[in-house]
Order: sequence, then structure tokens, then C-alpha cells
Amino acid sequence: MSRVRNTLVPCLVFLLLPCAGAGSDLATRIEAVISRAEYRPAHWGILIVDAESGETVYAHDPDKLFFPASTTKLYSCAAALDALGADYRFETPVYRRGTVKDGRLQGDLILVAQGDLTLGGRTDANGRMAFKDYDHIYANGNSRAELTDTDPLAGLKSLAQQVAATGIHHVQGDVLIDDRLFTHSRGSGSGPGLLTPIVVNDNVVDIVVTPADKPGKPASVRIRPETAFVQMDAQVDTVGEAERLRVDVRSAGPHGFAVRGRIPIKAKPLVRIYAVDDPAQFARALFIEALRGQGVGVSASPLQAPAAQLPEKENYTNLSRVAVFASPPFSEIIKVTLKVSHNLYASTLPLLIAAKNGQKTVADGLHQQRRFLADLGIDAESISFGGGAGGANADAVTPRATVHLLRALAKRADYKLFHAGLPILGVDGTLADAVGPDSPARGKVHAKTGTLTWDDLMNGRSLLTSKALAGTMTTANGRPLIVALYVNGVPLPKGVTSTREGKALGELCEIIYQHAP
Repeated sequence: MSRVRNTLVPCLVFLLLPCAGAGSDLATRIEAVISRAEYRPAHWGILIVDAESGETVYAHDPDKLFFPASTTKLYSCAAALDALGADYRFETPVYRRGTVKDGRLQGDLILVAQGDLTLGGRTDANGRMAFKDYDHIYANGNSRAELTDTDPLAGLKSLAQQVAATGIHHVQGDVLIDDRLFTHSRGSGSGPGLLTPIVVNDNVVDIVVTPADKPGKPASVRIRPETAFVQMDAQVDTVGEAERLRVDVRSAGPHGFAVRGRIPIKAKPLVRIYAVDDPAQFARALFIEALRGQGVGVSASPLQAPAAQLPEKENYTNLSRVAVFASPPFSEIIKVTLKVSHNLYASTLPLLIAAKNGQKTVADGLHQQRRFLADLGIDAESISFGGGAGGANADAVTPRATVHLLRALAKRADYKLFHAGLPILGVDGTLADAVGPDSPARGKVHAKTGTLTWDDLMNGRSLLTSKALAGTMTTANGRPLIVALYVNGVPLPKGVTSTREGKALGELCEIIYQHAP
């Protein structure tokens, strides 16, 4: 099982020698890190160049292929931003099929999914998409996840309000979700994996566990969004402050799950998630409930599969549109995807690119991405991708290709928005804790991280397949740099996590910041 958590300008070099010169202070300090005992079986790939001139500052195997982990998202986000545009807004319409008499629709409502990845569920009061450094989609793998202070049903509620405003007070037919925009697929890596054009609350139910005021009492367990579509059986005990936290979520049949475990008294509320197995049915149920919340009666049950059939796509021109929800600009999706390393969003980007070009599959989108990279002057033959998030077996890049990508993007009009989405070292996103608050490099590095681990079942440990960081930096002497750092194949001793290598990459950033010429 793989887990992706936060998860290139030529240089004339002499074979086997770093471009910076083996005796330089920077090279000596970098090599002291990458030659540590824990990295004897591992492989490092590093390229550091001047962002303006392209001059190589340091290189170590810059033309070898490495598993990129979530730095893959640099490529998929850049290609999607080019294909759709920074200002693109998804417009999700609702059509009525049938006539309205005395406020009663003698027919169906049909929501046509257009690939909006949030449907307003992350949009804050300023019209921007909110995120937390530890995103809820990875909540089952850590105890630090938080929920954004936004309404996960904002888009569906807006559509329901608009339907009610047209004078429809009861739907005698059905409520349908048309999710035929692209071929359904499955993403790679951790978090929800089903890729469909309809996404509500990242297609998960949030589970919030709050300890009681005394040990021995049952903890409070609630879900968000609240819906009759899922059934929860929760038994979580409140235990002493010194006892270990353990809360598990297990599937319990279609649309049902069980929550078991214990939470220490005085612990902060814990977030876990349950990924739904049918996003369209989930969205349909939530939309019916939103309609009823706006005073629109619906005869169809949210707990049953729809009885009516979707119309032929070409027939929508003959139906009346009764509501539409517009998303924030696409640049906001890119920001969230990069900041929290959102696997679901990144995995869907090739499908959105495909749909933009009248195509259907992940392969179609990646073929379009190849054309984009070739237009940037990147040798696509030198790299490989099997998806958009960074967990596919076929994903492989060279440090040089990643540096080349970032240098090419810097010349584009949309680069400022792309760069604004990169996590900031020691400040936010997946780099929030890579260095301490007193680090000299804190706030000076904007970069995408990557983490890919596999379970080594034979040895009862993890194999860190990839830990990576790629982005930009301004050094202590004011020099702008582009950096690509990859380490592959690190066996992690029992009890050691990839956080150790995250700190090592943070240390390398500090070395580069302080000692780059």
C-alpha cells in the first residue's frame, strides 16, 4: 500500500563532479548531509541553479530519474492552469425536465456536474478557498487534521435557494446527478481516491470526536455534513490524560461506518473521515436535503437510487435551466492543491484537461500535458507520468526537468498565481513544520513537497520511496535560486517516520540559504 502525504536549464559538468566544485563550502555541507549513514542505500538527486541566469550552483545526479512523489503536482497544476486559465470558473447548472403547475414540478431536477472540485465547500467570506496545513482528507493518518471554517454544502444550498426562487415548491419526479463529463477513474495515493465530476466536501464525511469531561464517559461523535445518507455506529471512550489516543473508522456496509476507540480527556477534537463509495449518490442525497431545507418538497427518497434516467446530452438545450453555481477562480483550486498536496484534486486535473479538449480519460489529459511541457522546451521523453498526484508507479522525473519547468513557468503571465500556491518553509502548508520558528531560512523558500512510502511487511517498517522538495529560494545574500531535491529508497527503522527526511530537506534549505555563493 502506498501513501502520498504531502507528500529542472542545462549545466556543463564533468562526469561525477558537482557543478559547484567538490571543495566549495556549499558542496561540502550538502554532501555531509546526503552521505549520512541512513542514506547509504538511498539515492540523492539535487540541482540548484540561479533563477535569473540559469547558472548551476550545485548538482548531484541531476539527470537521473527519481520518483517525484507529490512534486508531480508542479507539472499537473501547471498544465491545468494553462489549459483552463487562472480566471476560469466552473459553472454547475441545474435543469428542470417537465412542467411546473401551481408550484409543483411534474418532472425531474437534474444537476449537471462540471468538475467543480469544491462546490463552494471551501469558499470563505472573501471568496477565497480556505485550507488548513493538515487537511481533513489525510485525517485518518494523523491526529492534527482540522476542518476549515466553511460550509461544505454552500454550493448545493445556493442551487436549492435558486430553485425555490423560481417558484418550484415541490418536485414530484426525481432529483438526478449527471456525472458523465469524463470517465470515472481512481487516483493514486492516500485520501479519497474516486475521480468523478461531482465532488462535495471532497467526497468524504467528516467525523469529529470530542472527549467528555470525565474519563469513563463516552466521547461525543458527530459528522459533517449531517445527512441521513450515511449511518454511523460510534463507540469511543474518554480515557485518562496520559493514555494513548486511538480512533479507527471501519466500513460497515453500503453508506455505513463504525467508529471505535478512545480519546484522552482534554484532547482537542479529533477529525477522522469516511470516504463515500458513490459520490453521485452522496451528492444527490445532500441536494435533496438542501432542497427540503429551502422549503422545496421532494417526493424521491435520498436513501434510494434514482428511478428516472438521464437525458441525452444534446437534449439539455431543450430543458429550462433553473439554477447555476459559479466557483471561485481556478487559481484558488491550484493554491489549495499545492499548499496541502491535495491528491484528489491533483489526480482529477488530467481529467479536467481532457474534458476541456472534448476528451474523457486520464491518458487523454496526460497527452495534453505532454504537449504543454514540450511547448515549454522540456524533454518529455526524459520523464514519465501515470497520473496527476504523484503516487503512480510510472511517475519519474529528473531534477533537471523540474528546474527547467520552474524556470519556464517564471516567464508566464500566470506564474505569480502559481507561485503563490507553493507552501512556504516554516510558515504554511506541507512545509509549515519543516524548520523551526528561529530558522534563518524560514519564509525564504516557496516549494512543493513530496512523500511516498510503502509498507515493508517483511521487516515491519516503512520504505521511504521518495522524499522531495522543489521550488524557489532567496538566499541570505539576496540571490534567487531554483532548487530540486530528491532522495529515493530510504529504509525507515521501526518508529521512524518520513518526518526525519522532511527535517533533512529543511536542513539542506538552511545550508543553501546561508552558504550559496
